[in-house]
Amino acid sequence: MDLQSGYPYSLIRNGLPFNYPWLETDIRTDVAVIGGGISGALTAYALTKAGISNVVVDARTIGLGSTAASTSLLQYEIDTPLYQLQEKVGVAAANSAYELCAASIGELERICKALRFPHFEKKHSLYLASYRKDVSWLRKEYAARKALGLKMEWWEEAVVLDKMGFSAPAAIYSHTAAQTDAYLLSHALHQHNIRHGGAVYDRTAVVDMEFRPRSVVLKTAHGQTITARYVVIATGYEVLQYIKLPLLKLNATYAVVSEPNHAEEQWYNDCLIWETKSPYLYMRVTSDHRVLVGGRDEPFYNPTRRDKLIHRKAAALEKDLRKKFPDIRFHPEFKWTGTFGSTEDGLPFIGAFPPMPHTYFALGFGGNGITFSQIAANIIADLVQGKKNPDTAIFSFNRKIRHSR
Repeated sequence: MDLQSGYPYSLIRNGLPFNYPWLETDIRTDVAVIGGGISGALTAYALTKAGISNVVVDARTIGLGSTAASTSLLQYEIDTPLYQLQEKVGVAAANSAYELCAASIGELERICKALRFPHFEKKHSLYLASYRKDVSWLRKEYAARKALGLKMEWWEEAVVLDKMGFSAPAAIYSHTAAQTDAYLLSHALHQHNIRHGGAVYDRTAVVDMEFRPRSVVLKTAHGQTITARYVVIATGYEVLQYIKLPLLKLNATYAVVSEPNHAEEQWYNDCLIWETKSPYLYMRVTSDHRVLVGGRDEPFYNPTRRDKLIHRKAAALEKDLRKKFPDIRFHPEFKWTGTFGSTEDGLPFIGAFPPMPHTYFALGFGGNGITFSQIAANIIADLVQGKKNPDTAIFSFNRKIRHSR
């Protein structure tokens, strides 16, 4: 599947920082990770840290799938508000999911420090009520988060106006957020893993899987084989080639980034901004002082239809920004689109899928796939080592979802 198109900002800025070989011989390993984007890279890092030999393979050049299109916001909030998630999956599971997402931001910070990776910035996050009708449920959301002990503030309309310079009926101002560069971080993780005995092969498509009693044999498009005790599938939205079930709904999202303009001086604390409306608008300032605006999602039908909308969607996103910040000098420089998946409850799928033995999935769907990827890395590293992980059930393929009336 063609997962992104246009000129993703990180890809344009950073190019191809490293080259990786394609697989040319048959090999054996403890774990084969299919997918070299941020999910596969974080999983391989966790395995390497645990002393487990692993090999990463990707059908593309490393990072050129959804990871290149990521806008790299790190938030503990998932696409389903906490109070609604409590109704869908139960209070305990919903609370744990939010706590895990919050904790993963700190874990990602520690990983970046260990790698000496400079592109991690702590931020605050502002969740705006788009309409007055949203205030009542946003208060419920605030109460649910407060009961969980998450650090945040409630902003009335006057506070939003005073702090931000534009009007919104209310907002939640969260103290736990960050931003990074998912594309560069993936490469930094791969380079670390290679230095510690791992291997990464790109342009190496897996076309067949043979499940044996104690191993899985992967066959590549060029005829090589990888024999592994376990396989981790971290292919994101292309997972539908492995699991023929209606697991997710595909959407196309759009983003545009400006020329450098020092817009961080225009709003409070240089916070991340997003809204309650669906699809939601989000914006942040990059480390090189550009404004990045994203949203305007559409159901995904095919790449051609998705790509035709890039210029129109970018213009609409620029208009959305100007409604809030009319004085910002916003000259669009790069615009792009990417395909992403969403699940019924907003949670990812992580762990075993019974019809496929010796196989684990790391599928971080939704708007904060990077934090989900870190959670998946921790869970899968435990499972491969034969350890029980109490969080596995929350993200299981067999989890129960209560349907809203």
